[in-house]
Amino acid sequence: MLIVLIVVICVVAVLVVSGSTFIALARGRSRRSLEQGPEAKASPAALKAPPSRPAAPPRPVQPPRPGQPPRPEAPAQPGAREAGAATQPAPPEAEAPPEAETPPAGVPPEHVEVAPQTEPETEPQLGADAGIEVLERPRFRDRLGRARSLLADQLAGLRRRGKLDQQSWDELEEALVLADVGVSTTELLLKDLKEAARRENLSTSDQLVGALRQELVGRLEGDRQLHMAGDGKTTVWLFVGVNGVGKTTTIGKVALLEDREGTSSVLAAGDTFRAAAADQLGVWAERVGAGFVRGNEGGDPGAVVFDAVQHASARGIPLVLADTAGRLHTKVNLMEELKKVRRVADRPPGSVTEVLLVIDATTGQNGLIQARQFTDAVGVTGIVLTKLDGTAKGGIVVAIAGELGIPIKLVGLGEGPEDVVTFDAEEFVDALLPAD
Repeated sequence: MLIVLIVVICVVAVLVVSGSTFIALARGRSRRSLEQGPEAKASPAALKAPPSRPAAPPRPVQPPRPGQPPRPEAPAQPGAREAGAATQPAPPEAEAPPEAETPPAGVPPEHVEVAPQTEPETEPQLGADAGIEVLERPRFRDRLGRARSLLADQLAGLRRRGKLDQQSWDELEEALVLADVGVSTTELLLKDLKEAARRENLSTSDQLVGALRQELVGRLEGDRQLHMAGDGKTTVWLFVGVNGVGKTTTIGKVALLEDREGTSSVLAAGDTFRAAAADQLGVWAERVGAGFVRGNEGGDPGAVVFDAVQHASARGIPLVLADTAGRLHTKVNLMEELKKVRRVADRPPGSVTEVLLVIDATTGQNGLIQARQFTDAVGVTGIVLTKLDGTAKGGIVVAIAGELGIPIKLVGLGEGPEDVVTFDAEEFVDALLPAD
């Protein structure tokens, strides 16, 4: 019994001592925590915890709209601390863009002047970003090789003969007909050459060829100038012709030719029956830097030309190049419509100074028939002969000038943008009948 009592007393004593020790340790820890303050070291459990995610960068401050007061910033909460600030520095704040200038009171926004931005000087181009390479003017001698070869072959026997006789005249007549000069024009040429031979006592074939050269130059000379209207009127050049002769392309090349000479122009897409024609003319206008007016597909071509004249007159542009729909010269109703287009284009402030018939040189004598019909309808003032480099029969030039008295004003000597040039009678004859 005594032993049990002693054991109980010992257990109680141990418990009392352990409790006192625990209380003393707890009070010591509490005292140290109060002395260290909020920057106490983290507990072992906290050290083992995974690192927190870095704080998101602050959002850039949006500039206030003109006339709107700036938005007040939210006050920072005291004692707030971003997670992970001890391990990763905060990113720098985004710099706010400069505030827009507020227009003066009573002035609408569209009237506020904006300082123009200066750009580095560049080399001038043809029109607005035309991108057309400026090349040298093509020469007749370089482009009429096929026609020269044909005529040279036909006249080779005549040159070898030496002495001028009846067979020489027969060979010359055959050469002119094969060159597409035409029967009637050839007869007139031979008649004039025989008179010159008697008058000047020509006795050799070389002298005859020399006389032929002079006679051709005389027949091809004429008014080569493309006339402009005076008295402040807007000049209109009307381009007519059948389908497929190259009217639309010719207009673009003529616009380029005039632009190089310092004359700006407006292109009128009067061929409203073929949408591709208006699109093609628009491409040329963009390349050259010219104005451009088009209408609805199938619309009134006269209205398109009239609008183009008004557009040019309002902007001080002196020249309108008007396209027309390709039409057969045998269709009476289409030719009547072309007459109407010409009348409308001639209304003030417009003035039609040129009606240019575009003919494909490869069509030969059929081009002569076209010229006759279009002249009767709209009064053709000049011929534009395209694809002259692609034919071996350059005599159509002589036939048109001789039979109709219409001057050849422009010729096409290739596919390039610079290959429409002013016709030169002497250069043309030298290309066909070189002196050497």
